[in-house]
Amino acid sequence: MTEPVSPQKSPYVLEEKARTLKWCQCGLSAKQPYCDGSHKTTDIRPIIVELAEDKRVAWCGCKHSGNKPFCDGTHKTL
Repeated sequence: MTEPVSPQKSPYVLEEKARTLKWCQCGLSAKQPYCDGSHKTTDIRPIIVELAEDKRVAWCGCKHSGNKPFCDGTHKTL
């Protein structure tokens, strides 16, 4: 499997509306933390996330979280 690229070593903390999202797992998207289709050159696929309510989300920015797609602090060890 292709290793993901880490676009940043901190989370993307965003206020999100209830909706379905595609979280970029490869790190190549120009629209971080969301997928823009750049993964097509890799064997990594986005993670589909269904947010049932509006809320603040800490999306993983390093792409190595043990709780993907959410930040778990792994970036502190990279």
